[in-house]
Amino acid sequence: MLGWGLSSRPKFETVPDNTSVESAEAFFVESLEAWREKNQIDKMMLAGHSMGGYISVAYAEKYPQRVERLILLSPVGVPENKIDDLANFVNALPFTTRLALKTFRFMFGQGITPSMFLRSMPQSRSKQLVEGYVERRLPSIECPEEKSVLANYLHQNAMLPGSGEHCLSRILNPGAFAKKPLLYRIPLLNVKSVHFLYGQNDWMDAKGGIDVQKLCSERRGDGSHSPQVHVYGVKNAGHLLMLENADEFNSALIMAGGGEHALSPDSPKPEQFDYLNTNHEGFFRQSRLKAQQEKEQESADTVGDATESVQTTQ
Repeated sequence: MLGWGLSSRPKFETVPDNTSVESAEAFFVESLEAWREKNQIDKMMLAGHSMGGYISVAYAEKYPQRVERLILLSPVGVPENKIDDLANFVNALPFTTRLALKTFRFMFGQGITPSMFLRSMPQSRSKQLVEGYVERRLPSIECPEEKSVLANYLHQNAMLPGSGEHCLSRILNPGAFAKKPLLYRIPLLNVKSVHFLYGQNDWMDAKGGIDVQKLCSERRGDGSHSPQVHVYGVKNAGHLLMLENADEFNSALIMAGGGEHALSPDSPKPEQFDYLNTNHEGFFRQSRLKAQQEKEQESADTVGDATESVQTTQ
């Protein structure tokens, strides 16, 4: 995307009315449309990862005639922001964790990005932090050379002038919840199909994709147009699923693109999920929020059982 990776990095501050969600989305959407037109691509399968998934939906809203199918790889901004649930979760955390989280949320609200934080450090220290991130987050990458190349790439990206990263606080609330959730936007898209790919240990909540699938099905049942939605789960992978389980991710991407017939019988296959059953609940790692809620409910039930037992004994 424009302003990310090794793409051009225009100053985001030059965008008119750059404090609104719409102008931040347009920064990426219009640059993608200019790229498509320049390359004379009439229609495309559009895939985007994380924030790229969010922007892909915004692009499909404005230019549906250019999108053959939409493939969302662990997209950010799908679920609705349930403020009360999030507040209860944060308040239940240990004090030091709660303080660190509130500090991060304050910095995020002020437009301070992780890359800005890294650029403020000596390069030797920022490089160490990136190398530590790769070591902790991507244990599936065992080759030392591959780890080194990836760390260098990520560090180089972080050191480049800030650009697209400044859209984050315009589009997202702290906690990576979108100000305009995709949950209610995708069912209105005028495209044929939308395909979600999540890692089994993804920190993006796969239930967002399942909920979109349900809403789209209900709209079609009422006679309204809505995309066909497919949800895939890549085993032993997290948010960076293309790095953590490349073989199964590749199969999932081929299937999402309509090429399942071309896969060999021994190709690793992702799991597929449907909102009509609950098998996804046993596959995907529980979100931290849901796990905390269930733990609190379990504690309340235990206290209730103990109280009842004491009353019966008396």
